[in-house]
Amino acid sequence: MPSDVPGVVRRTDCARQLAELKQEIDQLQEAVTSHAIVDQAIGVVISLGGLPPERGFEVLRMVSQRTNIKLRKVAALIVNWPGGGQLPDALHKALDQVLMDVRSP
Repeated sequence: MPSDVPGVVRRTDCARQLAELKQEIDQLQEAVTSHAIVDQAIGVVISLGGLPPERGFEVLRMVSQRTNIKLRKVAALIVNWPGGGQLPDALHKALDQVLMDVRSP
């Protein structure tokens, strides 16, 4: 089919659009999963620290910055920790310190 006919879409254009849409779906699915893990980690942090919910994300962010570990990775490690997972020493120390800092007036 000629590509210069109005309203006619070439197969290569459709294949490219399909590939782009699949990539976007993958990215959105990863974002949803990542968001759920971060939310779960906030729950662990506020329970552990006896904090109000609005402080949970702040704690995760500060721990991430102090340890130079991506927030998603920090969240995943914290979520797995109560079930027998291990927190790296640097992460455990940073979490303890941040919790002390945010509880102090």
